[in-house]
Parts: sequence; C-alpha cells; structure tokens
Amino acid sequence: MVTGIALSVWGARRHPGPWMRWFSIALAVLILAGWLGEYVADVILGTWSIQYTLPLQLTDAVSAVSIAALLTRRQLLVELAYFWSYTASLQAVLTPDLGQNFPSVFYFTYFIYHVGAIVAASFLVFGCRLYPRPGAVWKVFWITLGWTAIAGAGDLITGGNYMYLRSKPVHNSLLNLIGPWPWYIPGGVLLGLALLLLVAGLTGAFGGVPDPRGARQPALR
Repeated sequence: MVTGIALSVWGARRHPGPWMRWFSIALAVLILAGWLGEYVADVILGTWSIQYTLPLQLTDAVSAVSIAALLTRRQLLVELAYFWSYTASLQAVLTPDLGQNFPSVFYFTYFIYHVGAIVAASFLVFGCRLYPRPGAVWKVFWITLGWTAIAGAGDLITGGNYMYLRSKPVHNSLLNLIGPWPWYIPGGVLLGLALLLLVAGLTGAFGGVPDPRGARQPALR
C-alpha cells in the first residue's frame, strides 16, 4: 500500500503523461476484480447469504466510488473516494474484520479492493491534484449518513449486521473503545466526523489547496 501510494503520487507529479489514464483504468479493473471476486467466491463456495453478503457495507460504496472516480475524474466522486478510503478503508486495512487468513481467496480479494481504494484516492488527490473543494467534508458526512440509513434498512429487512449497526465487529477496532450497543452508534458517528475532519486537514480541504503552478485541476496529458 505504501509503495503504491508513493510511486503513483510521485509519478503523477514528476512525470505526468498518457500513462496516467492507463494506470487509472488498470487500477479500476484491479479494484473491481477484488470487489466482485469476493462475491463470486461466496457464490462458488456456497457462503453467499442475504444477511451478510449484500453490497451494503461502506467499503462496497468505497469500491464503487473509487472505480468511478478513476474512470471519470468527477470531483464529487474523487472527494468521496478520498474521505472514505482514508477513514473507512484505512481502518479496515489496519484492523481487518476478516475470518480467513492467507492463502484464502478472501484474504486477497479483501486487501485488493481496500488497498486499491486507498492508492486510488492518493493518486487522484495528491498525484493528480484533484483536491477536495471547500466544504466537501460536510457533504461527504451527510452522504455517509445517507448510506448508513440504507444499510440500516437492509439490516431491518434481512436481519444482517451491515455497517455493524446491530453489533460490533468480531475483531478489535476503534468501535471497541466506544461502549456497548446502541451507544457505540452515535459515538461512531462522532468518531467518523472527527476522522473526516482530520483527513480534511491533510489537504486543507476547508479552504482548498491550490495547485502551486496555478491550476487547481490540471488536465491530464
């Protein structure tokens, strides 16, 4: 992950060119392969379940948004990919709630689309200089709450635990520091907002970070 971030950002800043479009396409395909590959594996292995494997986790939204952002460069998609990957995806990489270890196929699919989303966001924001607009953090926050409401409806209908709204992850995470159900849910909202604001500070998203060459979003060469 660190190597992918460093090389993609360095390459985009120092050597912009047509390779950036091909890199975006290849990374989008890789994320898609990992994301959809997990569902294919669930079907083949007979572990697919309406309670656990519908695309209602926030990381599902991150994967879809990251792919779309890489292919379209639309500003809102880039902002969602950046804020979500640097909070939700990074947390998922550092404290994975994964029941399978190497060399399980789920080990590879899980880390491919989580790490891929983080690399994609870093490449787009810090490499291509598609910095979040002023106030973007609040727009992302409300969209996140909207996605949470969708996941909550899915939980009620299926009896599942999408976005961990019914119980905490089996493995340790930041939610373990916030108390029992249901109190960890509002606590998690506040924690999520704090992380979004922290990530916003990395790019000066409150006021925007202009391109030092004078162009906020330079065209890809």
